[in-house]
Amino acid sequence: MKTEDCFNLGKITRVFGTKGELLLVLDVDDPNDYANLDFFYADFDGELIPFFIEKLTIKNGTAVAIKLTDINDPQAAQPLVNKPVYLPLDRLPQLDEDQFYYHEIIGYKVIDDTLGETGIVREVLELPMQDVLKVEYQEKEILLPVSDELIIKVDRKKKLLFISAPIGLIELYME
Repeated sequence: MKTEDCFNLGKITRVFGTKGELLLVLDVDDPNDYANLDFFYADFDGELIPFFIEKLTIKNGTAVAIKLTDINDPQAAQPLVNKPVYLPLDRLPQLDEDQFYYHEIIGYKVIDDTLGETGIVREVLELPMQDVLKVEYQEKEILLPVSDELIIKVDRKKKLLFISAPIGLIELYME
């Protein structure tokens, strides 16, 4: 398994308890989507190693306590602390038609309701204050906030992202 075939589920932050349990902080909208998680891959220097879950307990927010098969004490669990955790892309929960995962819109054409074709999504920047679409148009970079007000519709079949940008925002980048 390679990281490009997976999505980042979260990160193991610490040993939890005396029997080798770990605290996994999920980078997801709804931890309940993963209540029946039975395995994950941990990244050890670029190599994904599978681990199997004996027990998972949702704590608070996005934190879950996990007990892994064959790890029975804090010393055995310690090497997993601070490791990113991955799942195969096919384990992503199904989204509503108007929702999308950031990785899936890379390469989509952006169509503004006023200006028409506005470029291609090259990257989604996850910034502390606001996630931002990095769009390339005629060798220029346009940064657009990811928000419900901006993004109108996603057409997965045609790989189109329809937006309604505030007047003047896109033009700022064209000067």
